[in-house]
Amino acid sequence: MAVSRPQTRQFEAFMTNLSYARRMVKAGRMLTPFRSPTIDIDDFYRAAWVQAVAAIDHWLHEEVLRRVAELTLQDSPSMPPQLRRYELPLHRVEAVRRGEVTLSEAVVEHLREKLAVQALQHPGKIAEVLKLVTEKKVWFEAAGCINKEFFQGRTTFNEKTLRGRYLEITQRRNKIAHDADLIDGDLKQRRPIDEAEVTDAIDWIERIALAIAHVLDDEGP
Repeated sequence: MAVSRPQTRQFEAFMTNLSYARRMVKAGRMLTPFRSPTIDIDDFYRAAWVQAVAAIDHWLHEEVLRRVAELTLQDSPSMPPQLRRYELPLHRVEAVRRGEVTLSEAVVEHLREKLAVQALQHPGKIAEVLKLVTEKKVWFEAAGCINKEFFQGRTTFNEKTLRGRYLEITQRRNKIAHDADLIDGDLKQRRPIDEAEVTDAIDWIERIALAIAHVLDDEGP
């Protein structure tokens, strides 16, 4: 893999969480020879899918908070426009004025509260939140990174198709988590799932996270 992993606590936590998903896949594979009416092996794969999406969702939250904390310690002109215009409620402004917290701490805590109720599972929502820490077109540049670094130019992903791939993964997660993965209009039959499908989804989540991190870390324009 050509793209190196960021050496941050946030990304290490992401990889740890992703490893839990891979272990669930391995457990499903090992138990496959022992299928019985009382054990649905496919549920291990469904659990792995949900865990993998949770891993990147959690990382995106923590990565934005980490970068906002760093940026708000700098002079305002060096911040992305969205962060320069970020609004704080009066009680947090007063806490800064009284010296109870720093401006950086006030911004991060307010943002943490706002993000706590937002799932970062839609590409558009992710792009909007990332504007707090970069002016780059993250999905556009991430697609280029994936084409070049992961597939050595053999693929032609663009912003639209990469967003679409991510959305496919998160939508399947939602069907598992909210609809018991039942086929539309059926109250008993669930969608098929197998080891190869969930492994591919996990691999894509890792690629996308690495590509986004690479774009955010790249100091170029």
